Amino acid sequence: MTSRPNGSLYIHTENNITTIEFGHPASNSFPSELLDRLTKAFDQLSNDHATHSIILKSEGDRAFCAGASFDELVAISNLEEGKQFFSGFANVINAMRRCKKPIIGRIQGKTVGGGVGLASACDYCLATEAASIKLSELTIGIGPFVIEPAVSRKIGLAAFESLAWDASQWKNAYWAKEKGLYSRVFLSIEELDKEVQLFAEKLASYHPEAIQQMKKTTWQGTEHWDTLLIERAAISGELVLSEFTKQALSKFKK
Repeated sequence: MTSRPNGSLYIHTENNITTIEFGHPASNSFPSELLDRLTKAFDQLSNDHATHSIILKSEGDRAFCAGASFDELVAISNLEEGKQFFSGFANVINAMRRCKKPIIGRIQGKTVGGGVGLASACDYCLATEAASIKLSELTIGIGPFVIEPAVSRKIGLAAFESLAWDASQWKNAYWAKEKGLYSRVFLSIEELDKEVQLFAEKLASYHPEAIQQMKKTTWQGTEHWDTLLIERAAISGELVLSEFTKQALSKFKK
């Protein structure tokens, strides 16, 4: 476990299963540094022969991920800073897309904004009943532009629109399952962890080359995301400097 003010990232491999656990005191939100470390972790594990499957999880028994760091968001002062900030989740999603190993999302609680993008970029997600989702970006004058391709790929454009336009409302875990974000929903974290482990063991036992070809197949047609998501980051980076967003963030902070 690496514990820092900018969050923690724990990576452990056992029996060809690698678990990545991220954490931050602010509801497992992501400062830029932590996003960068997660991006590098996926890139490294992609070519790690000891890793056959990956579990992505967060610390604690409450929120899975509250999205990007609010403190960093309010501190953005120019276009370049804005683009760089919003490129954080773009880089992670692209690293997950490129990763040759299957990624299992273990979603134990509520997830917002970029956290929904992370779940969508997993190859298979298991969740608890508490794992409601929300895309709240429009409420502060920006939008879920960076994560849209990943979310729409997973749940479809209509479901993405339902989330994005109704930005102040939570959708429950069963709605997310019905739309395809979650494959299974469990009553408790204990049940969730048991099934995540069993599923990771199954994937780890499959032919590695078949797994790699499966990922190529399911992510076909997304190669342009390397540039698309960064272009989307620039849109958000410009909007966050607007007077509307500055006022909205100020109210939110109070």
